[in-house]
Amino acid sequence: MSTSPLTALAVRRLTRRDLSACADLSEDRGWPREEHKWSLLLTAGTGYGIDDPAGGLVAACVVTRYGPPERPELAAIGMVLVAERHSRQGVGRRLMRHVIAEMGTTPLTLHATVYGRPLYDELGFKVSGRAEMVRGVFSPGGPDPGVSTRPATAEDLTAILRLDEEVFGTDRTPMITRLPAFAAQLRVAEEHGRIIGYASAWPNLDNHVVGPLVAMDTGTAKALIASLAAHTDGPLRTDIDVRHEELLAWLKERGLASLSFNSVMTYGIPDLPGDWTRRFAPLTVAAG
Repeated sequence: MSTSPLTALAVRRLTRRDLSACADLSEDRGWPREEHKWSLLLTAGTGYGIDDPAGGLVAACVVTRYGPPERPELAAIGMVLVAERHSRQGVGRRLMRHVIAEMGTTPLTLHATVYGRPLYDELGFKVSGRAEMVRGVFSPGGPDPGVSTRPATAEDLTAILRLDEEVFGTDRTPMITRLPAFAAQLRVAEEHGRIIGYASAWPNLDNHVVGPLVAMDTGTAKALIASLAAHTDGPLRTDIDVRHEELLAWLKERGLASLSFNSVMTYGIPDLPGDWTRRFAPLTVAAG
């Protein structure tokens, strides 16, 4: 198929009915199917896709909007995939340009792999940071962080949402309120009865992903991860902002190893809003 017919194909909104086709596309590119994550993203965000006339999807991505629904303050783009048989034919560029145009003046962010970054550079995205993915079986030990943690309850949700908006820089209620059902664990850290951090661990294939990870300081972040690990079988995986050097060093001492780096990129704003010093890891790189 030539470039022209592919780039002329219509972009449409995806729904949860497209879950299997999205997972097939992931598998086609050598990614795990990750149906649990796709389901969350297609429910809390908006999927965009290009249908293959021969069946399935030529390309797909998901956009998660944050802030007031009528005027989002930030949107995260993730899961940008093009079928192997249609790669290098301008389809990814066509899909991204459609999304950028549809989002208008809304600032955008994404996590770019080394392979995807040239396209995002071309489209006008700028690098504003880096995240390091680490994975492994957590080995407890070392000094006790001295921070109290416990499982979150329904009564904690208001405080979690308030803290998350303060740290993330905009309201993520539609995503955060889905965490109790999506995650295997949701825990909070407390100081004098006040919630000073929270984190979840959600199942993804043979490991659990730690994210979001929001904490008052590095000690609180360590306590939350240790408490999640104590109630989790198997490996942990997380994506840590590289500016949190102490936490990354501690995780590697505890048995997690570096897997890869992503460039955090923005469009329409020079940097992400909020307080990076308390934002340690995203829920998933696909949604920020």
